[in-house]
Amino acid sequence: MKAQVGTMLWMSPEERRDLGRARRKQMPRAGHAQLHPAARKATALDLVEQSMSGRVPALIQLKYKLMSESPFAYFRGAAPVMAADLAALPSTGIESQICGDAHVRNLGAYASPDGRLIFDINDFDETIRAPFEWDLKRMAASLVLAGRAAGQKEASARSAVEACVERYSAQMREFARMPLLEMARFQVHRMNLAKPVHDALVKAERATPALTLKQLTEKGEKPKSGRRFKGMPPVLTRVTGAQRAAVLASMKPYLETIEPQRQRLLSLYRPVDVAFKVVGTGSVGLRDYCVYMDGNGPLDPLFLQIKEEAPSAYAPYLPAARAGQRDGRRAAQHNGQRAALGQRAMQMQSDPFLGWTHIDGRQYLVRQLNDHKGSINLEDLAGGGLKAYAEVCGELLARGHARSSDPMVIAGYVGSGIAFADALAMFGSAYADRTEKDWSELRRKNDPGKSNRVRR
Repeated sequence: MKAQVGTMLWMSPEERRDLGRARRKQMPRAGHAQLHPAARKATALDLVEQSMSGRVPALIQLKYKLMSESPFAYFRGAAPVMAADLAALPSTGIESQICGDAHVRNLGAYASPDGRLIFDINDFDETIRAPFEWDLKRMAASLVLAGRAAGQKEASARSAVEACVERYSAQMREFARMPLLEMARFQVHRMNLAKPVHDALVKAERATPALTLKQLTEKGEKPKSGRRFKGMPPVLTRVTGAQRAAVLASMKPYLETIEPQRQRLLSLYRPVDVAFKVVGTGSVGLRDYCVYMDGNGPLDPLFLQIKEEAPSAYAPYLPAARAGQRDGRRAAQHNGQRAALGQRAMQMQSDPFLGWTHIDGRQYLVRQLNDHKGSINLEDLAGGGLKAYAEVCGELLARGHARSSDPMVIAGYVGSGIAFADALAMFGSAYADRTEKDWSELRRKNDPGKSNRVRR
């Protein structure tokens, strides 16, 4: 039974599931094993170079240096390359909000608004509405690369991908059976089964604001000057004068993007110091500021991160995103807003200070810095850690996609067999091979004398 209300077409659960099944004709599940290297319209090096446009020139070489450290490090900084590769492949056309940079180190622990520690996807710089499988394919490649870096055999790495996708599919089928409101507030309960997640939660418990205060600040030179950011160039550099004033002025439009009760709370803090901080791998070269504030005295610190957001690497390949950029009647979505709303859509609970602003015509995301945050290290994925962690990754991606799409449609597509998982495991290995080749080319460009052989 269908009912038309305005421009919305209401469909029964059976019809929605059938819609997912019908997409198998458009994109067979076994077809996800495909990779078409020759379909690239530009080289990987050219795509990475194009993504550097508008970044701080002095930091571009640092990004190349970080990407050159290992195939996985290259992968972290090469989301624009994979976006181009995924866009060249057939897709299901089943869209959800995707993280866009789904890899094993972009999940982590952080403090929820009520103070509890939770573990979830925590990087949304590339988030956008796109085919749901793009997140799974990027996660599949990252699991294989992470497994190789941790000394896992290739069969074990591929098995981890299969476990991730099978867990994703099983959880999506469960979501399709749940009442919708129950699905929206579903909690993942597998965390303690994966040692890497447990270790990340332990790190997060220790990452208190007081520890951040100790790590990032020092006493000023004058006896009564209080604390200020340390000078640790190029990673951390104090900002003064007009630049500091511009950063603090951006707090006013930012306040309008958070809830009124958060605005009131934030008004009780006063800015103490501002610094420029280099973060991550993919984000190196983008402008990133930290604002150190205190509330009830110097032992009550709050650190806000004001992080420049470029357009999602996937935007050039998505008709809706391109239309928004071309349409002169309406401005393209603010990229800080895109990242914040994508995060809120996919996460069960988000940073209460998550918002967006602008500085000198550039767009920024605003969030807390290092508030009980903890991530995994690749060494944590040795032995059985990789497969256990892969299952958590699959479940969290399923929850994020279900919250922002229709789990009935996705469940109808993935089905109950192993064809989808098998195909993605093959894709993960093939794309990891492709990444290692791209990494070698980057190494040759930056230092032709270095050996580029990958050890497995």
